[in-house]
Amino acid sequence: MNQIAVVGVDLAKAVIVVCAGDCEGRVLFYKQLSFSGFAQWAATIPPCTFGMEACGSAHHWGRRLTSLGHTARLMAAEFVKPFRKSQGAKNDRNDAQAILTAVRQPDMRFVGVKSVDQQAVLAWHCMRRGWSDERTALINRMRGLLAEFGVWLAQSPEALKRCLPRRLLEGETLPTRMRSLLIVAREKLCDLKKRIEVCELEIRAHAHQSEEARRIEAIIGVGPMTASAVTATISNAWDFKNGRQMAAWLGLVPKQSSSGGKTMLGKITKRGDTYLRGLLTGGARSALISAMRRPPEKRTRLQHWMLEARLRLGFYKTLVAIANKHARMIWAILAKGEAYDPDAWKRYAPQGA
Repeated sequence: MNQIAVVGVDLAKAVIVVCAGDCEGRVLFYKQLSFSGFAQWAATIPPCTFGMEACGSAHHWGRRLTSLGHTARLMAAEFVKPFRKSQGAKNDRNDAQAILTAVRQPDMRFVGVKSVDQQAVLAWHCMRRGWSDERTALINRMRGLLAEFGVWLAQSPEALKRCLPRRLLEGETLPTRMRSLLIVAREKLCDLKKRIEVCELEIRAHAHQSEEARRIEAIIGVGPMTASAVTATISNAWDFKNGRQMAAWLGLVPKQSSSGGKTMLGKITKRGDTYLRGLLTGGARSALISAMRRPPEKRTRLQHWMLEARLRLGFYKTLVAIANKHARMIWAILAKGEAYDPDAWKRYAPQGA
């Protein structure tokens, strides 16, 4: 029997299906294993390459397989899909074989395996985002119910908290049953606010402790939330060839539909990490507003560029352009290990410019 050289692993919710291949990529066998059975089986075979889609638990298995002497390769699911032999017959065996084929491609782009600490920080970001969404849903639900009784409140959480106590005392406006419901809803709203604040304190502490995050924060418009999320998400900046590739990974570049030498650009792709893209776009708004408020004689070269782009592109397209530029700057800071230098362009400007 040929020796196993590469393994395609399809991670499912309850089972793991593997497709083992030899050095030439020929399929040797398939196996369906439990989580514990997969770990035991991986410990019994010689060191080889394991390919997986970058999905739930993939980083855990990447670390586990590396500790066993194997090479773990994680790939985006969209890069694996074209290698599935039958697009109309999606099952665990076909997916595992597609992963086996994809991981052997010489030009395949891989995802860096995150450390335990990085995933712990991202867990705080994930819970903060989830509780923020839950708070927004609760506010919208409360405003909708109050509107049924002719009560209209502002959208912000702070305004809602200020107005609710007064409305609860107006017995002639709201029925008793409704008031008791609002008391419970208000307590839930206050609880969510406390949980979000705890998450933000933990995230800011991580940004303060991380040397890379502190360097990223020097960019105007990039705060501790963004800096912490970037350093926790990107294991190795050199996973991207350059800053442009990282911006494309974040979905901050336009779609292309080019043919016959004619380039046609459309809307931004919005691919990749939606959370990071949202943070960068929000930071871009802050940077643009800061540039607009700053006196002309004190604006930096980058701020002049922002204002010129706003006149040329409009407000919202400029936000995307700024977020794209911030992504490229962050890549340069992380990849080259340098501090942010607003005058770095002078080192590359032509003599006499």
